Amino acid sequence: MHQNQNPCMNRVLLNTILLSCLILGACKKKQPPQNPEVPVNLIKVKEQRVLYYDKYPSTTQALSQVNLLPQITGSVTGIFFKEGGYVKKGQKLYEIDKRIYQANYDQAIANLNVSKGTFVQAQQDADRYEYLNKYNAVAKQLYDHAIITLENAKNTVNASDQAVKTARTNLNYAVVYAPFDGTIGFSMVKLGDVVNPGTTVLNTISTDDPIAVDFIINEKQLPHFEQLQNSSKRAPDSLFTILLADNSLYPYTGKISIIDRAVDAQTGSIRIRLVFPNPKNLLRVGMSCVVRIHNQDTEPQLVLPSKAVVEQMGEYFVFVAKDSVINPTKSTADTATRPKLLVIQKKVQVGQTIGSNVIVKSGINNGDRIVVDGVQSLHDGSRITTANKVPPAQGGKKR
Repeated sequence: MHQNQNPCMNRVLLNTILLSCLILGACKKKQPPQNPEVPVNLIKVKEQRVLYYDKYPSTTQALSQVNLLPQITGSVTGIFFKEGGYVKKGQKLYEIDKRIYQANYDQAIANLNVSKGTFVQAQQDADRYEYLNKYNAVAKQLYDHAIITLENAKNTVNASDQAVKTARTNLNYAVVYAPFDGTIGFSMVKLGDVVNPGTTVLNTISTDDPIAVDFIINEKQLPHFEQLQNSSKRAPDSLFTILLADNSLYPYTGKISIIDRAVDAQTGSIRIRLVFPNPKNLLRVGMSCVVRIHNQDTEPQLVLPSKAVVEQMGEYFVFVAKDSVINPTKSTADTATRPKLLVIQKKVQVGQTIGSNVIVKSGINNGDRIVVDGVQSLHDGSRITTANKVPPAQGGKKR
């Protein structure tokens, strides 16, 4: 019995050994080669003059804008403009019920006339008593009283005159006029609404032409904009332009009007105001647009495709190709050394984006060879090839 089991056990042991060898052989065949060369495309950096614009989000603002507030209490009895239309300075806009203010004014006029009559009578009495006093023909007390009465009558006339002015002012406030030329908005009140001074907003008027465009810059850019403001007379006409919300170019150019008084201590930013002509009323207050500031730097700059730049935690890097010399093994027939390519990761400072390209301000040099395709598969020191055994667009990324 023992002899019959030995051949079976030997056969199982032999099969196990053969299977293990096959598995080890298969694993060895599937192992990738050490340090494979990554297929990439390279570009040689060359300095060139570029035309671009620095862009800033901005908002249109009126140079003059005012909320119309009533100065008296009453109901609205008249509206004399077209909402959203253009109004002229001094144009009649609203009328508030003025009957009570007209009555107060008429009463003040009547009181003034009475005061003037009393003053005339007091003046006559004072003149008479002054004449009699010269000849000691009247008691001194009566003379003094006449002078005091005259002075009181004069003060009463002045007080009545001031009351007339106040009543006239309130009566004039019953009609609201446009303070300047501009566009008026939707009326906040309707006929019959009761308005109160200081709380009720009737409407808003803003100027149209010219119009302001405000945007925010970092305080580090402030010296540059101060220089632009000081040299505005020598600046080209196309220095400041704006793109509208539909990405169309506004047909007029602007100029720096105001640099704000102070930097915001919390954000480190400051507001700049440009002024643009607006004869066709294409710009409305509150519109969003983009300010474009023409680049005035005429020096050649380094430009790379944006896809060549890798961002890592807010910092930017590129891969620069370098030649290296690798000695072949002894088993190789070729005994000469052969050049190979590897990449070095370099940190760069990027500038303005121009279409699909980006300006590189520092970190690389003119003439450097930069990887533009296949950067996703690279790390510092990776070996690369430009033979494109696997096209970067297809095989650059491993899935």
